[in-house]
Amino acid sequence: MAGWFELSKSTDGQFRFVLKAGNAQTILSSELYKSLDAAQNGIASVQKNAPDAARYDRKTASNGKFYFTLKAANHQVIGSSQMYEAEAGRDNGIASVQSNGPSDTIKDLT
Repeated sequence: MAGWFELSKSTDGQFRFVLKAGNAQTILSSELYKSLDAAQNGIASVQKNAPDAARYDRKTASNGKFYFTLKAANHQVIGSSQMYEAEAGRDNGIASVQSNGPSDTIKDLT
């Protein structure tokens, strides 16, 4: 099963999206956006940039866990992953975003 995006509105009126893998696990989360259009542009940016391995920054948090960010061509962060116990988990997460990120399926929960 292919992945999809879920677009939602927070209690303070801002918008965010998550990318879900085919098993419904969240694999990428966006920042908050002030407008629906901006969040939709963020999704379009993930769709465009997800397949490009050069767009990922592999990071280690201060607690020793691993995560990644996906960046656009202008180096702005589009989304961040969850925390992983091992580097291999993080790398599998990147592979999942690369394969699921181009999805055209957007579930609008706003």
